Order: sequence, then structure tokens, then C-alpha cells
Amino acid sequence: MRVHPGSSDEAAFHAFVVARTAALSRTAYLLTGDHHLAEDLVQTALFKTAKAWGRIKGDPEPYVRRILYTENISWWRRRRHLREVAVEGYDGPAAAADVDLRFALEQALAQLSIKQRTVLVLRYFEDLTEAQTAQVLGIGLGTVKSTTRQALARLRAVAPHLGELVEATS
Repeated sequence: MRVHPGSSDEAAFHAFVVARTAALSRTAYLLTGDHHLAEDLVQTALFKTAKAWGRIKGDPEPYVRRILYTENISWWRRRRHLREVAVEGYDGPAAAADVDLRFALEQALAQLSIKQRTVLVLRYFEDLTEAQTAQVLGIGLGTVKSTTRQALARLRAVAPHLGELVEATS
């Protein structure tokens, strides 16, 4: 069942979109490192959610977030986005108070592969366990562990000045 104009489903979907788009956009930005790709990712997730709205039981947020993750994974698996994009500042409501730290972290994250960045976002921003991350990404637990280890090592190498922050996550 789709969201039908004028229905209570439409009102509920609209309320969800208004309430959660900013948070979804932050996650999408962290996954992609690019404002435009993040917007595309959120739009794709919301479109797919609208198509399935009548079938979603309970809280729709996990459903939408799973679409964000799987779509992002599909993008890097298809290699549609071959070049790494420099991470631009994000001026959303949850922007870090310490602009210098935020900039340094964004620059360091831009040095990671899409897969590494995705694993770190799920593990440390979304606070998922290794097992949950493996399930969401459809990869093995060992792959999550090794990708996390490689990503953190890469962060240590490209941004030694962020050592305290990286050590706190290890």
C-alpha cells in the first residue's frame, strides 16, 4: 500500500518526514561525505518508504535507516561514485561546537573508502554493535572487525592530531 493523498497515512508519513529528515540527513551526510549525495540518499530512502508505508508496522525509523545503509552500500558496490569527494562542512543543527575539530575529522574521514566510512558511521555514530553492523551491511562479523581496524589505522595515519579521538573509539 502506498501513501495516498488526503489519507491519514499521508498525514502520518508527512509528520514522520518533517520530524526525522534532519536526523536522516546527518546520517546520510556522514555515510556519503557529500551534501548532494546525502540529499539523494535521503530522497531515495523516503521514496521507498512512501511506497511501503502501509506495510510498515510500528516505528518506521529503523526501516528508513536500513534503506539508507543498503542504498549507500549498493552505490559503492556498483562503483557509481568512483571518485572520493572532499567532505564539506555540515551546517545542520547538530554541527559540532568545535569547528576546527569538526573540520579535521571531516578531512580525515574523506581519506577513507566508502565502506570504511560506512562501518565507522554505523559503529560509532549510530552506536551499533559489530554484529548489528554486519547484519545491516550484509557482511560477515570478521569483515566488520577488520574494516573497523583498517579504518581506525588509516585515521591514525592521516590525522595523527586526532589520536585522542581515535584512541577513545578503539
